[in-house]
Amino acid sequence: MSEFDTNLDAKTAATMRETDKKCPSCGGVMDFDPATSGLACPYCGHIQAIGKEVKKQEPASELAFSEAEFKENQDWGVRKKTVICKACGAETVYDALEIASECPFCGSNQVMEAADRETMAPGGVVPFQVTDEKAASLFKGWIRKKWFCPKLAKESARARHFKGVYLPYWTFDAKTESTYRADYGKERRVKKGDEVEIVTDWYPTKGTYRESFDDELVCATTNHSQSMLMGIEPYDTAANKSYRPEYVAGFAAERYAVGLGEGWEMAKDSIHYKLSDGIERTIRKRENADGIRNLRFQTLYSDVTYKYLLLPVWISSYKYKDKIYQFMVNGQTGKVSGKTPVSIPKVAITVAAVLVAAALIIRLSCY
Repeated sequence: MSEFDTNLDAKTAATMRETDKKCPSCGGVMDFDPATSGLACPYCGHIQAIGKEVKKQEPASELAFSEAEFKENQDWGVRKKTVICKACGAETVYDALEIASECPFCGSNQVMEAADRETMAPGGVVPFQVTDEKAASLFKGWIRKKWFCPKLAKESARARHFKGVYLPYWTFDAKTESTYRADYGKERRVKKGDEVEIVTDWYPTKGTYRESFDDELVCATTNHSQSMLMGIEPYDTAANKSYRPEYVAGFAAERYAVGLGEGWEMAKDSIHYKLSDGIERTIRKRENADGIRNLRFQTLYSDVTYKYLLLPVWISSYKYKDKIYQFMVNGQTGKVSGKTPVSIPKVAITVAAVLVAAALIIRLSCY
């Protein structure tokens, strides 16, 4: 037995048992398989169910935000870090935000320790349910529906190697109570000579609006296109499972770059817009109003809780005319988002058709 093996502590040994499940048929390291929600050997194809004790686990617990320990100006780590594989001892340089990957030397699935001791561990994970083969099929269906994408690009687009990655997200629950003031308008018709004008009368209003929010989602990575990530939402975060290394075996995973405090501020910005819409709908319904203006409100938050989750994403790209176009597939739902080339002739034809249609409508309305 090597010196490296004799120095393994209990925690390291447990990590190896959980992340490096050996195939009983060929001895290879098994990966999490989205198709079966179990472990599969990439070498001989053997499939093994994850233990019942894991499948019966409860979802991640809600944690009280008021009791969270975090530093607003905390340094989240250096750009790169060196990690020693706990299975073979090889040293590899990883991105500082990665918390799980595969050793390029022995194929071991190692859940790596964070670059700093104050990094929070994920509370839950939404396992992959979409395989890479299914993601490729969904991509083909998605790009075929892109009207402005050139026909040749649709026919030739082939997804490059898919990378399965778990990205970090915060979710927040909160109860809100908002006091508001606004003006609501009611329209009336006024006849002036041969013409009828629509006049809006404005009236002041005020009140209290209450709404609860469940799993308000905040992306905690800065390494990827935010618009693309928003394009593959939503996730069924209620379907998360308490974090276990088995679920990330064979996949990459990032730790958060957006801290808990910053994440809550982002969540409040999102909630603010939803509250604004909710208050406007309430006033319109109550007053039978035709319009709302000068809405101002202040919000009190209570019972704020959070979770730190890892959510599944397939990342890939395709090439068209020497340019690379990236896309993503939601690893839970299969929703696709990405960039496509644009056919200038198709855009021109569409614009011309719209202008002709508008001109016809105007001309017919004059008769």
